[in-house]
Amino acid sequence: MEKHSYIGKTLEDAINKAKLDLQETEDNLIIVKKEEKKALLSKKVEIEVIEKRKIKDYIKSLLVDILYAMGYQSEIEVQMKEDVPTYRIYSNHDALLIGKNGKNLNALTHILNQMIKKEIGTSYKFLLDVSDYKEKNDKHLEALARKLAKEVASTKVEVKMDSMNSYQRRVVHNALTNNKYVYTESIGEEPNRAVVIKPRED
Repeated sequence: MEKHSYIGKTLEDAINKAKLDLQETEDNLIIVKKEEKKALLSKKVEIEVIEKRKIKDYIKSLLVDILYAMGYQSEIEVQMKEDVPTYRIYSNHDALLIGKNGKNLNALTHILNQMIKKEIGTSYKFLLDVSDYKEKNDKHLEALARKLAKEVASTKVEVKMDSMNSYQRRVVHNALTNNKYVYTESIGEEPNRAVVIKPRED
């Protein structure tokens, strides 16, 4: 992973040098390291910068290497949505890659997250899918959340959904975030954390 170093009198000065040199906006850069250097009469800030597009390509190359090592023939399609890349895998072993209830897909996502964090020193948001498994699941979960929300709005009785991982809970929260009649809360401890749909007060 290619990293660029810049030194400035202030953090802003160092970032401006990076933007000018790389011809990128700050939104397209990740500052992975900040270090203040104090001299006798002055202070300087040194930063390391990675371009987001390089991280996007790096993740794809990691996936290719991992899947090859597992003996899977695959193609990877990358799509951008709201500045978040989705890596969609098409392989000859989709069912194995997904696993029961998406367990293997979640494990692969976790491994990638750890590898990226170790490489760049910070988290990087991305989504991983096999064919359209996660997309279908998200739509099903959103539909279920809206159905339960209607029941809660009608009966004024809160409903606790089954335990879900953090990604699934976020899908539910996002699906109901603008609902006028209900709101959502996460309760419990991992791995049994769940979403509760509650009626809003009139």
